[in-house]
Amino acid sequence: MTIDHIETQRLRIRSFQPSDWQAVYDYTSDPDVMMYIPEGPFTPEQAKAFVADNMGEQAHFVAVLLKTDDLLVGHMEFHPWFAPQTFEIGWVFDRAYHGQGYATEAAMALLQYGFETLHLHRIIATCQPENVASCRVVENWACDEKPTFESASGVRIMGGGTNTSMLFWKESGSRLLRDE
Repeated sequence: MTIDHIETQRLRIRSFQPSDWQAVYDYTSDPDVMMYIPEGPFTPEQAKAFVADNMGEQAHFVAVLLKTDDLLVGHMEFHPWFAPQTFEIGWVFDRAYHGQGYATEAAMALLQYGFETLHLHRIIATCQPENVASCRVVENWACDEKPTFESASGVRIMGGGTNTSMLFWKESGSRLLRDE
């Protein structure tokens, strides 16, 4: 999917460009940043391939830049998932920009874009329970509108051991499903 640009107060979200590979490599080569990403740290070749694979209509990821200096600081996953009118959302940011609300800000912008422009029914996010920072991002966007929960269990835990992840759902119409 191509996104020309989405702007927030501090960020610009856009499709990747060929010259983005070096900035992507700079943060995806960091083992701490990639700890919870299945592919692990990227090599320069993987960063180039990642950017090339995510340009144009087939893209599953978009670049996130600071508006003030046009600096690429991370990327967002945003693409169709396994059900109609359902997208998956995720985020990876340069460690220097962690803890400043950028992932939450970008996620909120893509949620709005997904529901209001693409007319999606559901957007999901998965994260490992031990990835506390990612879980906080989900909590931030999940709690923006006093959601009602369909299940008292809170979250759906899938898998086990190192493959355990939490699955969160956000639906249009002010309902958040954390378990189906």
